[in-house]
Amino acid sequence: MINMEDQLRLAFGVMGNAASLLLYTAPMLTFSRVIRKKSTEGFSCIPYIVALLNCLLYTWYGLPVVSCKWENFPVVTINGLGILLEFSFIIIYILFASAGGKMKVAAIIIPVTVIFCITAIISAFVFHDHHDRKVFVGSIGLVVSVAMYGSPLVAVKQVILTKSVEFMPFYLSFSSFLASSLWMAYGLLSHDLFLASPNLVGSPLGILQLILYFKYRKREIMEEPSKWDLEKHEEISKQLQVVAYNNENTNDKHVIDDNTKSL
Repeated sequence: MINMEDQLRLAFGVMGNAASLLLYTAPMLTFSRVIRKKSTEGFSCIPYIVALLNCLLYTWYGLPVVSCKWENFPVVTINGLGILLEFSFIIIYILFASAGGKMKVAAIIIPVTVIFCITAIISAFVFHDHHDRKVFVGSIGLVVSVAMYGSPLVAVKQVILTKSVEFMPFYLSFSSFLASSLWMAYGLLSHDLFLASPNLVGSPLGILQLILYFKYRKREIMEEPSKWDLEKHEEISKQLQVVAYNNENTNDKHVIDDNTKSL
């Protein structure tokens, strides 16, 4: 019979899956724009490659080869889906990236694949119990997760410099905070520091993104009327130019008519 702690852990796992699904599907809007414009517009693919490695490692971590039976089944389901989504995003990026961009992706994706394969082989054949396998895979996954949650710091820096939240949408920041908080609770209830620790970094970063979003969102709202006034001023200027041009033509016509009469 499942006790209360296991029920609570399962509940947080299900909610964590839902929040992570929002996080993993958030780039769909970005990549739909890439497909529409047929250009990556210079943004980096590194966060998606790091996220792919993270999903690969934690899918492997949750499988019965590393974990004890299916104790971390929620971890397997969401990270398995994450593999499909991140791989799809990387393929789209490669299709529309410049030649230099394609080379950069290849230069990163190959070592990432090698790292995962070596990790899986060593954990499966060198270590012979679940505890040692979890420590080995979890330690590598911890480093990669911290890197993944740290990647939005690039967007945070851009927001501070430009004072614009254009490249850090609210739904992405909120889903990142929510997913980190839920998986942190899941890891603590599972007494698994390799699941809880990365989210101890991810959750505060999510809070930082939300603070910056609400701070600079107000600035954009305040500046929007000024932009409208500028556009209105430009429109009035164009109308005045048209009126002046018509008046000039009319005056020229009168001069020609007077000259004709004098002749």
